Amino acid sequence: MPRRRSPRLETRTARLKLAGRKKPHHFAAISPGIALGYRRCVSAGRWVVKVADGHGGNWTKVVGLADDFEDADGEHILSYYQAQDKARALARGKDTESSRPGTVAEAIADYDKDLIARGGSRANARRAKTILSPTLLSKPVALLTMRELKHLRDGLVAKGAKPASVNRDLKGLKAALNLAADHDPRITNRDAWRVGLKALTGAYHARNTILTDEQVCALVVAAYAEDPALGLLVEAGAVTGARPSQLERLEVGDLELDHADGPRLLMPSSRKGKGVKRIDRNPVPILGGLARKLEQAAGTRAASAPLLLRTNGTAWNSARADHREGFRRAAANAGLGAEVTFYALRHSSIVRQLLAAVPVRLVAVVHDTSIPMIEKSYSRYIGDHADALIRRSLLDIASPAEATSPGRHA
Repeated sequence: MPRRRSPRLETRTARLKLAGRKKPHHFAAISPGIALGYRRCVSAGRWVVKVADGHGGNWTKVVGLADDFEDADGEHILSYYQAQDKARALARGKDTESSRPGTVAEAIADYDKDLIARGGSRANARRAKTILSPTLLSKPVALLTMRELKHLRDGLVAKGAKPASVNRDLKGLKAALNLAADHDPRITNRDAWRVGLKALTGAYHARNTILTDEQVCALVVAAYAEDPALGLLVEAGAVTGARPSQLERLEVGDLELDHADGPRLLMPSSRKGKGVKRIDRNPVPILGGLARKLEQAAGTRAASAPLLLRTNGTAWNSARADHREGFRRAAANAGLGAEVTFYALRHSSIVRQLLAAVPVRLVAVVHDTSIPMIEKSYSRYIGDHADALIRRSLLDIASPAEATSPGRHA
């Protein structure tokens, strides 16, 4: 690469004549989109690289110390031409010592890999990426500001996104930025997203659709009429209350037909939660009718093969929501509204067990959730619909007049 000369920066004599200030002097282009400047300090000056981000902006970073008072060694003390080589390597991501500042897009890509390693849901990374503009994606994490991130959050609301959806999408973005900061000590602006992406208040409203037993049965029948494979998936969801992501990961070996208490499924846990997610399998009881259908569907497949398959022989994929359209048609044919989704089966299962006086702890375990989440999401519904149960326990006290009237103590 040809050397680019700058008489005002090339020699230490010329540099020491410059005024001391925080803003670098005389950025000189050394490659397309890359410029090298010099910051005059009380002690040795600093070489500073400025790199265009391709979207009208740029980022800067200190390359190293200038050879103002010491001879250059090519590593820590750099001459003007050594600083050029170092600046190009840093701008192009080829610096072997301290790579260039990572961009938001790279932070999300690293977060996606981390989710794979921890067994998490990659949808969190995909959602974070879809809400960002190309300009924000290409910006170094270390240069993000509180104001622009708040503008991003408020802009999503202005476009009509529900606060709960905004909080969900931003949660993945914050996780990606925190991971980047954990791995790079140069990123010291965590407050930018801690404050700028602060969760919107009042976003949580439990609007769980609860179906009656008759409606659930009608939905299962309609699903079988739509597609037998879909019908089996819907029936399994209705009986177990499991999420689609759990049902799709059921294996043939998870079907236990000869258990002493009756048939059951060893349901894999979800990928929700922080940290390394260990996938456990919790027993969920099922009835004989569903067990026989699952046994017939499994056939002679290996124990590690998926238990529930689509009509074309492939496994269900909740990330693609490949059950959605068929489920929507089945719900319509069953006379149910458009607000009924697959999760209505889960909500209905939880409420059904709570009203049957199953201990909350057992309901939480079987449905792979927590007691606080059940109380947060279903307490109001249970309070509205448990009137008959509560009335059975009320003490019936006669009116005072009846209690003191003659003949009451005979």
